Amino acid sequence: MTSRRSFLTSATTASLAFSALPVFGKEEKKFRTALIGSGWWGMNILREAIAQGRTQVVALCDVDANVLANSLEDVKSETGDVAKGYKDCREMLAEAKPDIVIIATPDHWHALQSIACCKAGAHVFVEKPTGHTIHESRAMVQAAKEAGVVVQVGLHRRIGPHHVEAMNFLKSGKVGKVGMVRLFADSKGGPEAPKPNSKIPEGLDWDLWCGPAPMRPFNTKMHPGGWRSFLDYANGTMGDWGVHWLDQILWWSGEKGPKKVFCTGGRPIFGEAILNEKEQTTDAPDHQVATFEFEHFTAVWEHRKFAENNNEKHKIGAYFYGEKGVLHIGWRDGWTFYPVNAKEAPTHGDHQLQEPDGHNIALLWEDFIKAIETGSKPVADIESAHRSSCLPMLAMLSWKAGRSIAWDAEKEVIIGDPEASKLLSREYRGPWVYPAPH
Repeated sequence: MTSRRSFLTSATTASLAFSALPVFGKEEKKFRTALIGSGWWGMNILREAIAQGRTQVVALCDVDANVLANSLEDVKSETGDVAKGYKDCREMLAEAKPDIVIIATPDHWHALQSIACCKAGAHVFVEKPTGHTIHESRAMVQAAKEAGVVVQVGLHRRIGPHHVEAMNFLKSGKVGKVGMVRLFADSKGGPEAPKPNSKIPEGLDWDLWCGPAPMRPFNTKMHPGGWRSFLDYANGTMGDWGVHWLDQILWWSGEKGPKKVFCTGGRPIFGEAILNEKEQTTDAPDHQVATFEFEHFTAVWEHRKFAENNNEKHKIGAYFYGEKGVLHIGWRDGWTFYPVNAKEAPTHGDHQLQEPDGHNIALLWEDFIKAIETGSKPVADIESAHRSSCLPMLAMLSWKAGRSIAWDAEKEVIIGDPEASKLLSREYRGPWVYPAPH
């Protein structure tokens, strides 16, 4: 829950921190804005929208009545906007008729909700990754194109100042020809004990929370907040952290995707995944290594949820290995280029992040509004974000299939493997219908 005080403080901080952004006149249009998924992160995004002064909050939607009530109170107290609360986004779209919808739900809901918003004529700001499977992600691209609306995806590193600086440095040729990219993230962890399933909390519509995905017994490991580690609803660390850093590859190279992907990993530290009527654990891998073969370079992603990189100078990010040196693009450690010639001093750029979360959502939202008003292409548009989201989804597909995948990035098909191709989509739980691309 976000308190009224923290809501106001964060909004004020964001406004002050980004006072250098273009200031819109008070008479300019305020966009009727709705939020689907009004928990902590959804409210963070909404606060950035509110802080920039172009938003009238007309509706909030959440399947958890307690979360919804708290977010409605926050919005009214701090903005004066009397938003209406909804449990079902379809009803919200029909009644509230928003200009903009923010989607901050678990990954398995992104496609259906985004497509519904596009069909309703609303512009969409949807959290990353685009979808849970590749075909539903492509269906999101098609829906946006057919509706003629702007869809911005939450890949905020595409606009973060130190990432832009580093990318300009990389593209300038100062790193030389790049032959390999290594991307990595890790965190603390250890053996995972199963947690007892529990009664569905009063006010939570668990059936609607699960939606098109399989319905598991309710467990507080999943809600609130832990769903990313359950493969029915997300793609683990690969889909969460991986999409941000793998996106750097396509941003730099301009390629549509790899030729081959192979991913391995498992749960040797966390232990076997458990799911029964009494208890359950997460089921995402506790570590994975994925290799992406591109036309002129190789990229490797690795993550662990144990054995944190405490002895490494850089604990997270991307290394671009070039003829003239190594460029590291990181998070809170900014970016650094280490020349091959040891006599040359490294080149460094400090991070320029929005605190306390260390993201650049305010800049991404500003770019989103600009795209709506001018017809420009947003920095994390649905097409490029879809291509980037395919990378972790392909890695997860390879891991599930247990073998290397040959990929035609132009046609978005798996070559010569009908069984693996079935994993490009999945069965939906009724009455929900899978949004297959056409």
